[in-house]
Amino acid sequence: MSSDRDQATPAAAGELSARAAEGIAGPNPFVGLRPQDILAAAGQIGAQGLREPMLVLEQEAALARELIAVLCGNAKSALPPGDKRFNDSAWQDNPFYRAYLQGYLAWSKALGGFVERSALDTKSRERASFVVSLLTDALAPTNTLLGNPAALKRVIESGGASLVSGVQNMLADMVKNHGMPAQVDKTAFQVGANIAASPGAVVFQNDMLELIQYRPATPEVYARPHLIVPPQVNKFYVFDLSPGKSIVEFLVNAGYQVYAVSWRNPTAAQRDWDMQAYVGALLEAIAAVRDISGSADINVHGACSGAMTASALLAHLAAKGQRLVHAATAMVAVLDSRADSQLGMFTTPDAIAAAKQNSAMKGVLEGQEMGRVFAWMRPNDLVWNYWVNNYLMGNRPPTFDILYWNNDSTRLPARFHAQLLDIFVHNLLTEPGALTILGTPIDLGKIDCDKYVVAGLTDHITPWKGVYDSARRYGGNTEFVLSSSGHIQSLINPPGNAKAKFYLNTQAPEQAEQWLAAATPMSGSWWEHWRQWLAARSGERRPAPQALGNERYKPGAPAPGTYVVEP
Repeated sequence: MSSDRDQATPAAAGELSARAAEGIAGPNPFVGLRPQDILAAAGQIGAQGLREPMLVLEQEAALARELIAVLCGNAKSALPPGDKRFNDSAWQDNPFYRAYLQGYLAWSKALGGFVERSALDTKSRERASFVVSLLTDALAPTNTLLGNPAALKRVIESGGASLVSGVQNMLADMVKNHGMPAQVDKTAFQVGANIAASPGAVVFQNDMLELIQYRPATPEVYARPHLIVPPQVNKFYVFDLSPGKSIVEFLVNAGYQVYAVSWRNPTAAQRDWDMQAYVGALLEAIAAVRDISGSADINVHGACSGAMTASALLAHLAAKGQRLVHAATAMVAVLDSRADSQLGMFTTPDAIAAAKQNSAMKGVLEGQEMGRVFAWMRPNDLVWNYWVNNYLMGNRPPTFDILYWNNDSTRLPARFHAQLLDIFVHNLLTEPGALTILGTPIDLGKIDCDKYVVAGLTDHITPWKGVYDSARRYGGNTEFVLSSSGHIQSLINPPGNAKAKFYLNTQAPEQAEQWLAAATPMSGSWWEHWRQWLAARSGERRPAPQALGNERYKPGAPAPGTYVVEP
């Protein structure tokens, strides 16, 4: 359907996209979310009910009192901060909908209160709370046509056309999206045209990666080049999203020589690729960058699992005494399991073993499988939002570049997936000597080049305190910067957003809370601060090269290369 009424208003589409961008997990290793784990947590809730009948009676009595208050019009339950499901005026103006909302809130509060007051241990209570939230979110009145006044108004205004569009959207998702509501209108984007469109060329290729050199945009450039190391899950162009949202574009326009790695999407034939293989491929890319630029060393920047790989690379070079990297950046990356995170909620020995066995049987871990799991970790933002928009309202999914990238997933080789789990669970990267790469023991404390580490204040995937603790494990000078946003929005944080803010503190106390208490809030994007930090570590300015590559590394396919479009 292509009529205007099938498209959400710009404001509604923007709100939907913003909530999703804040909620998406991005590329991170994970254990999984198995049905048996959900059922086990639900079973624990039931068992607690049998063990604590008095607590059950107390919560039932509290619920009864709340429902009586609802019927009498005296209910005082308030929506959770930031909950925009009930923004329609009918939820306050219509007596039926107002009572419906208050009853739903009272019921949700009673279930949550039982779990919070139960005798479950901390980890079990966390899982039980998650299961309760899955149930209460799924049964929200806004997820039904009769319980959603905005959707009912849409049916009337469209003469029933929204219902037809909603059914068509649902059938399309059943066929093309594994039954999950589509998050983005994929037809609106074309890689290399309106996304991942910065000019450049592939100047080196091996089995694991393509090295892209971007065309300079200024008459002069800094002598020391910059290499971007993306995560191995999702495509590399999160760093070159679209004009105005591209880190590549931002750096090139600031006069930096920019190169980026585009990882190959592995199949079962590459099941044995591991961290050592990825580090080895990066060493080949660094050799090409140095040869083309004529620089003795380079600057390296990575995010998420790409920052983990870059950290292993830096520690390997430190162990070998090779100073090939002058400065490095790590963005939204936790290097061990000490930080509490949603990703670790169901991390049990059985779940880890099952995750490893699953990817070993297939040879890879499918990116789409990871995406579905992450969606159910944030169902209001990543599932029910789209259920309402696509099916009840009959709108097309929004047109949003970040969501397109997030849905353009890749696979992880089975061995690398298993190794990431071991690194995360057993803290192999942060325990000196626990991990060996290319014959050298890994010790982050020996990485003495200057480092810039970025975290997100509201990041629920790589919590900022965990990023801070990881940053303190590096040797040398490390600048820690805290963005005010979530996981992906901290990474894609271009200048110009009036609401953007970040925190600075040159000291590194032991506790993250101490760091924040003494930090200075700064308005604007951390990108501008990072640009200045890089300028002091990028050498002298010189005339920009007139051509890409050199005699040894001749330019090939134009950016964004060929690996990025491989299925």
